[in-house]
Amino acid sequence: MLALTGLPAASQEVTLTLHQFLPADANVPRLILDVWADRIEAASEGRIEIERYPSMQLGGRPPELMDQAIDGVADIVWTATGYTPGRFPRAEVFELPFLVSEAGAASGAFWQLYERDMQEEFAGVRLLATWVHGPGVIHADREVATPSDLRGMKVRGPSRIVNTMLETLGATPVGMPVPAVPEALSKGVIDGTTIPWEVTGSLRVPELVTHHTEFEGPMLYTLTFVLAMNRDRYESLPDDLRQVIDDNSGLDFSIFAGETQAAADAPARAVAVEAGNAIVTVQGDALEPWVAAAEPVRTAWVAGMEALGIDGQALIDDARALMESGGR
Repeated sequence: MLALTGLPAASQEVTLTLHQFLPADANVPRLILDVWADRIEAASEGRIEIERYPSMQLGGRPPELMDQAIDGVADIVWTATGYTPGRFPRAEVFELPFLVSEAGAASGAFWQLYERDMQEEFAGVRLLATWVHGPGVIHADREVATPSDLRGMKVRGPSRIVNTMLETLGATPVGMPVPAVPEALSKGVIDGTTIPWEVTGSLRVPELVTHHTEFEGPMLYTLTFVLAMNRDRYESLPDDLRQVIDDNSGLDFSIFAGETQAAADAPARAVAVEAGNAIVTVQGDALEPWVAAAEPVRTAWVAGMEALGIDGQALIDDARALMESGGR
């Protein structure tokens, strides 16, 4: 019909669905995902519309998001790679304890390692961005100042690596996606949780716990996230619309996402301070017992990667070098 009427193919309109697990007013959707989607819509001059579905409104559970992108249930998803343990082993390098110091640099390093070494792991989708959050924090119903304070505590962890770290430090890890945290805390299913400051507000964590433990310097841990698109859907777009998506995704947006998510930590921390909660900042010599206690996690991960035919130590070295250059 376009040929018969003489209308240009550029008049085509495309609607893409974006599915993710947090409420629409949480920091990541509001400050990162909506920014990305708005840029795509503006740069395409309205030819692309992105319908946004927060809080798993298209159905399923957070660990199913990657398969939803692969299967076309959603065109685009935002998810944590750790929600599917062992599926993306190379990405775990950025979750190792006390390895990452700055979220933006790690996010850029993650993108570069994805382009170079992780294409096969993510073969079912086209990644649009990769990033990590700011420093992981322990939020609990009691003071946690040393690793021994974790003994006997049930603590939520978001990924295989973080759960291994919690167990190594003496806690009983309880794996669950972040939306389940408020109910688990309120019902006493867990005694504490590991999450960055920025998401504590949307989960009401300062109301549900009284103590927080943060770490100065290299992060106790961080979590890896991806913005992923169904590959066939991407390739079906006209060349110029694929270019719009490419121009607003990739390395620069990954760094922006990591920096933005980390920048949202301070306002959320201030809420806990205002609530009168106790905050322990582990720093200086007090860090040494934590670093020493967590070191076996890294050693075991390298050995596990070797069993998969992956040079884990080389990944650590490459990640460090890329982070030292700011992720660019």
